[in-house]
Amino acid sequence: MENQKTSPTADHDSHCALRRIQKLSFHLLQPLPSMDPDSSGDDNRIIPSPCVGGRERPPLSVNRTELVEYMKGRHREIQERIFNFFASRPELQTPVEISTADHRELCMRQLTALVREAGIRPFRYAIEDPSVYFAIVEAAGSIDISLGIKLGVQYSLWGGSVMNLGTKKHREKYFEGIDNIDYPGCFAMTELNHGSNVQALQTTATFDPLTDEFVIKTPNDGAIKWWIGNAAVHGKFATVFAKLILPLQGKGGKSVDMGVHAFIVPIRDMETHATLPMVEIHDCGHKVGLNGVDNGALRFQSVRIPRDNLLNRFGDVSRDGKYTSSLPTINKRFAATLGELVGGRVGLAYSSVGVLKVSVTIAVRYSLLRQQFGPPKQPEVSILDYQSQQHKLMPMLASTYAFHFATLYLIDKYSEMKKSHDDDIVGDVHALSAGLKAYVTSYTAKSISVCREACGGHGYAAVNRFGILRNDHDIFQTFEGDNTVLLQQVAGDLLKQYKSKFRGGTLTVTWNYLRESMASYISQPNPVTTRWQSEDHLRDPNFQLDAFRYRTSRLLQSVVLRLRKHTKTLGGFGAWNRCLNHLLTLAESHVESVILAKFIEAVQKCPDKSTGNVLKLVCDLYALDRIWNDIGTYRNVDYIAPNKAKAIHKLVEYLSFQVKGVAQELVDAFDLPEIVIRAPIGMASEAYSQYTEYVGF
Repeated sequence: MENQKTSPTADHDSHCALRRIQKLSFHLLQPLPSMDPDSSGDDNRIIPSPCVGGRERPPLSVNRTELVEYMKGRHREIQERIFNFFASRPELQTPVEISTADHRELCMRQLTALVREAGIRPFRYAIEDPSVYFAIVEAAGSIDISLGIKLGVQYSLWGGSVMNLGTKKHREKYFEGIDNIDYPGCFAMTELNHGSNVQALQTTATFDPLTDEFVIKTPNDGAIKWWIGNAAVHGKFATVFAKLILPLQGKGGKSVDMGVHAFIVPIRDMETHATLPMVEIHDCGHKVGLNGVDNGALRFQSVRIPRDNLLNRFGDVSRDGKYTSSLPTINKRFAATLGELVGGRVGLAYSSVGVLKVSVTIAVRYSLLRQQFGPPKQPEVSILDYQSQQHKLMPMLASTYAFHFATLYLIDKYSEMKKSHDDDIVGDVHALSAGLKAYVTSYTAKSISVCREACGGHGYAAVNRFGILRNDHDIFQTFEGDNTVLLQQVAGDLLKQYKSKFRGGTLTVTWNYLRESMASYISQPNPVTTRWQSEDHLRDPNFQLDAFRYRTSRLLQSVVLRLRKHTKTLGGFGAWNRCLNHLLTLAESHVESVILAKFIEAVQKCPDKSTGNVLKLVCDLYALDRIWNDIGTYRNVDYIAPNKAKAIHKLVEYLSFQVKGVAQELVDAFDLPEIVIRAPIGMASEAYSQYTEYVGF
């Protein structure tokens, strides 16, 4: 190659650059004469300052009273009545070790005492003010999760089905007995062969026009009602879901299946409690958890019930066997029937947050108390001082706060729905309750195990609650709708809203961002903002919410294209199954967007400045931790550049460290009394002494 000559100008520039590098090296490598800013020396010398990572800020001040007050629910007073009642009645407190039979009887005594002695009447609130009812359910579940579930079976499921699916005659006949527990009952929907697919239930209710009765029949073993709460021991009635069959009403005198309806079926004698003729009841036995609830199996061998026992709000049968309904199709009647039962999902989402609060409180308090290792010749440090422990627990604590505000919003929307019956609100609550129930209960189930591990060997002691909480809560992911099925419902609603957006229809409240911002979200990311990495930018709620919503919109747009493509070759069902994991991710992304929006709103509404600052810190950790956990999605579409991703990771670690500094105050703000915590290692004071006392020292 021919030698290239360098110009004098280039030589001069190289010489200047080399000289600057040498000068800088000299400044950096020289020993420092003094860190005293007043000392004399070379004014041109570079003096390093202590490393603060660019984030030196005054320590957060936490107004405990204001934080507790802001976190306190509107109905804390009735919850404290429940806590105080059980604290004053040691014989009603569930011991760590108890047999299944004893636990069931104790749970029934707890419920009866709560209603008849403490004067708490959940059913009245379930009808008149659902927000109070859910506060009662959470408090009862804090005493024993089995108690909360048994209460829910009696009032949300059995009682709720009668009140919501029946008419005036049913309310007048059954309300008082359900309310005072003279009529303990069951909710008999699930069958051995069918749980989620309710429309495929096989139990039949055939109308007999000669006797004006329905004949309830279990046609095969697969149709046995299974996992029915209150059935094994205590229930006297059951709301039985069965296909309504009308003989001679079809073409050529054939029978007609009018779809799944609900019927009140007595299963035990009111006086003797003996199982009624033609009803067969068996015990489902010991379970992984919730053994205070008596789950049983029911078989009906042509059991006859009066025609009036049809819960006929959405469909009725006359004396001469004619069917009438204000809803024209089986699918519409089915949707209306299940829609009235959405309260159970609302209650589970809210109660799951209560379980998460207990778990994270125990883990954080223990992590602050427990000391292991430390610098040489210095005191041991708290295990929460370790970055790994902060990584396990601080984002979880932030999520607990996020879920708290999101589920309060859900309860408010549900209460509004029950009063207004507005179609838009109904649709919004159905999707929101499905999404939050699925997302929150799955997160809580995983988090309990993380908390157990974070507490080491002491977390394995039954008295410290994690095993009991984990086992009792685990089924929250399955009943009232399997979480995977519920997320598919959310995804289905998102697809409907997507179509509505492009047809010019009205979107319900939770989905408004699809109309407001879809165009900007699915456009190419701004190459400048994808690289912004300042802390102020990353902690801007607009950036955080935009990132969440961008991800949802991209997932929605891409899954629509995939479904269209695969439907051509696989059909609708096959295409849905091919894209199922994509659809589940879409649903979770949407739910996270709603949760963050409600958290940001709660921060902005906080009246106390110092409390608002603490909540802002926690909200930032929640948002950025979620973004980091799904950083691959953002990188794949170049929404976040590599330098920005690295900055987010560093900031998440820093925010976890900051939240650690106020972790004690944050868990104390849940205001959980000792009757709720109960774990010795999770007590606010003297944890070790209570632990040693428990084992006999």
